[in-house]
Amino acid sequence: MNSVYLDNAATTPMLPEVIELVQQSMQSNFGNPSSTHQYGRKAKAAVETARKNIAKHFNVSSSEIIFTAGGTEADNLILFNAVLNLGVKRIITSKIEHHAVLNTIQFLQKKYKITVDYVKINQSGAVSLESLESFLNESEEKTLVSLMYVNNEIGNLLPVDQVAVLCKKYNAFFHSDTVQAVGHFTIDLQKTPIDFIAASAHKFHGPKGVGFAYFKKEFGIQPILYGGGQEKGARSSTENVHSIIGMEKALAVACQDLKNDTKYISGLKKYFVEAVKELIPEVKINGDLIEKTSYTIVNLRFPVEDKMLLFNLDLSGVAVSGGSACQSGSSKGSHVLRAFLNEEEEKKTSIRFSFSKLNTIDEINYVLNHLKKILNT
Repeated sequence: MNSVYLDNAATTPMLPEVIELVQQSMQSNFGNPSSTHQYGRKAKAAVETARKNIAKHFNVSSSEIIFTAGGTEADNLILFNAVLNLGVKRIITSKIEHHAVLNTIQFLQKKYKITVDYVKINQSGAVSLESLESFLNESEEKTLVSLMYVNNEIGNLLPVDQVAVLCKKYNAFFHSDTVQAVGHFTIDLQKTPIDFIAASAHKFHGPKGVGFAYFKKEFGIQPILYGGGQEKGARSSTENVHSIIGMEKALAVACQDLKNDTKYISGLKKYFVEAVKELIPEVKINGDLIEKTSYTIVNLRFPVEDKMLLFNLDLSGVAVSGGSACQSGSSKGSHVLRAFLNEEEEKKTSIRFSFSKLNTIDEINYVLNHLKKILNT
């Protein structure tokens, strides 16, 4: 039986060159970056070189990059700092954010009595800029806007430039969870002034368990993890040297190949969507117009409720998702789809297909053939 992996929004396979570099580091660069001897200095130099190279991709200073254990920790570090360090009294967000943001904001609301406002979402799952501006305009409290760049379930793209303009107009901080965007889109933080972003290496063919947070340089950072004061006091814990090096390599490859990869993956997605629509004319796309979504993600709503569809695809060797991998064990369904679908449509089976440059047309055809068999179309 063949196997096809179309769950790249959950995680991506590590590239061979990244694996090779990580392995080399494990063998020859095992020192603790906080140690003062030659082994420690070598490890520290590798970490700082990676930090500088990563910063260049975003047109920022290396001092603005803080290494973390992934996107969830980065989001938590940013949100806690906004409230406890920068004096934010109100957060404007949406109900379709990743739970790393939603659950953290709900905790901060309960613990520190901040105000939380949720922008309106239209019938395509897109954030209403009119709703955002209305919230920004109604209060002069110190405010943080937290809206994700690419929605991890439906692939909708946030109009980040317009959001950044609104935040600047009303003197609000702007945080964007860019976990699904880093490595897939060009992000110049001088041209698009986002104050805080979060990234996770395993979303762009790097190692799991490593990521980073970007803090604009004028903001101080208070840690949420205490200990040895690593990362210039911003994040205690011995740096994950090998994974940091692997993340830098994966990002370098992604940025270098971005134009060609975008064209190739976009072609796969377009071919797949058109073929599914021909196969099952009643199928619907959960999310915005194709040109307003990430080229890596499509979420399809089938015309029936088939609780076994995911399972049967898995039995056929096809790896896909019903939504966020973080929520795959939940019986509550998708909070993202619930935010903009009516009850009848939400009950229908929706599946997220997410693509990478490692996928092929033959794999797409394999998936289409098995969809046809399973659905008896």
